[in-house]
Amino acid sequence: MPLPKAKEDALSARLERLSLPAGKGWLATVRSEALARLQSMGLPARRDEYWRYTDPASLNAPEAPPAARFEAGDETPPFEDMDGLKIVFVDGVFDPVASDDLTLAGVRIERLSQAGAADIHWAQAIYGALEARGQTPVARPFAALNTAFATDGVLVHVMGKAAKPVTLVYRHVSETSDAILHHCVKLDPGAELTLLESGPAAARFSKVMEVDIADGAVFHHIRVQGRDHERRAMTHLFARLGARSEMRSFTLTANGRLTRNEAVVELTGPEGRAHLAGAIVGDGDFHHDDTVFVTHAAESCESRQVFKKVLMNGATGVFQGKILVKPGAQKTDGYQISQALLLDEDSQFLAKPELEIYADDVKCSHGSTSGAIDETALFYLRSRGVPRRTAQALLVLAFLAEAIQEIADEGIAEDIRARLERWLARHGSKG
Repeated sequence: MPLPKAKEDALSARLERLSLPAGKGWLATVRSEALARLQSMGLPARRDEYWRYTDPASLNAPEAPPAARFEAGDETPPFEDMDGLKIVFVDGVFDPVASDDLTLAGVRIERLSQAGAADIHWAQAIYGALEARGQTPVARPFAALNTAFATDGVLVHVMGKAAKPVTLVYRHVSETSDAILHHCVKLDPGAELTLLESGPAAARFSKVMEVDIADGAVFHHIRVQGRDHERRAMTHLFARLGARSEMRSFTLTANGRLTRNEAVVELTGPEGRAHLAGAIVGDGDFHHDDTVFVTHAAESCESRQVFKKVLMNGATGVFQGKILVKPGAQKTDGYQISQALLLDEDSQFLAKPELEIYADDVKCSHGSTSGAIDETALFYLRSRGVPRRTAQALLVLAFLAEAIQEIADEGIAEDIRARLERWLARHGSKG
């Protein structure tokens, strides 16, 4: 079926500024297949069901809208003090000087730009494969565009328990940078890895991460998005979980003109567990969209989606979350909650929670609420001498607590709370 004229024109304009990276072999084949998928879908428009709440115009644009850098002052970058293996990208380009040596016990790390030259590579079974699976039943054209045109990223093969976390640091230097990165992570049976991500990355950032978690493996993922307010980001997390495996993914987002984080998770083996959570704080011309799709395809699996958003001064939050329980996926335990705290009458929260269940022995629930801060609780605190600004910050942190509790590492969780406290101190109401 031919594309509508508007989609065809938008795609043509976007592709005019891009060219498939040079190379041969398996990676070139995958890129060509991804380009074919993209050309059959076109770029998204506001009339598309999964883009009705978020305008993709600035993501469709041939050039990245400029984004000024924000100096963080004295605040230490996230995860800076942790003992981890650091991999740094500057405007989407690997920085070997700022990065650590890519050697870690129990883990093999390679760059996509180098591994793509090999005739045979373990990433062939993952790169573009999970993204392609995630195109059904919902088209995700920006993910296909990323698979086709990403020039770099990391390929992480975890063979045992990693000796320490791997930290991906994304630095933003150019006000017009347009970065595209693609990462693949493979965890062997029983393996375990903590992967951390932080930084504004670029004026416009496209990132795909594909994660294959084998039986009994554990994957912890924590990322901090923020700082540069004018930045735009479009990210995808595709994950496939085997039997008795576990994934926990948490995102803190503070600031950003436009952020859309998509997660597509498939539980393929019995007794798998997938937890996805987010704590989002936005002020002013801030638009944040979490779009999540979790598929239960095996028995006795558990999933949790916990997303909390604090919005002020006209900020907008979006949540689109779905739990799909396939036939035979008995004893599924699926939980989904999305809530927004609106600190003024100009902000808004748009939510679309969904359940689709084809098994009869399941426990699934979803809920979505939005509202103002509890005036009774605020009065209680103020009546005991707590200044309004401090009282409001305490109530906001209490509201976000359920999402932060999804972080298994208490040290990281405490750092996240401290960063939120400082953000609220800068942006909170006076009084």
